[in-house]
Amino acid sequence: MSVGSQYRRGEQAAPAQSACGCCPLGEAVERRAFLREAAAAIVGVLAALGAGASEARALPVRLASAVSIRGDDRTYPIPAADGAVIDKKESLIIARWQGMIYAFSLACPHQNTALKWEQDDARFQCPKHHSKYRPDGSFIEGRATRGMDRFALRREGDSIVVDIDKLYRQDQDAAEWKAAVVQL
Repeated sequence: MSVGSQYRRGEQAAPAQSACGCCPLGEAVERRAFLREAAAAIVGVLAALGAGASEARALPVRLASAVSIRGDDRTYPIPAADGAVIDKKESLIIARWQGMIYAFSLACPHQNTALKWEQDDARFQCPKHHSKYRPDGSFIEGRATRGMDRFALRREGDSIVVDIDKLYRQDQDAAEWKAAVVQL
């Protein structure tokens, strides 16, 4: 008997049973618990491969998601080390550099291409026209004519709260742009 012929026309099919009912992923897994376990697995793999903490920090890009969303506020843990964390969903970058935290738009101010963090050179760079920026978002060289756009942010305990509704351009909002930083 085929699956489709088990039911007469007009009858509702019973809900499908999970193919792996004994599998823990078949149950509702809390996102944070899953992420914690995944991070522990990654650390275990790096340790098994002989990669120490310094090599793990030198990975080219760290990706993140907001741990809390309230209106226009997005909350992130304070990065543990200097470098950049990218939230692709929100199109923003959290950068920690020499005791300061910044939140930037992921888009290059020149033509909105997604910026990349160059770990070896400790700078941001546009892959399209090669504009370069310091870790604080200030412009170094290239086709762009200003620094990276900064979001308003504040510290709350061990977290950084980014207001995605308040984005400052260095050439239009110089005072707000300069103030959009949290000192650790």
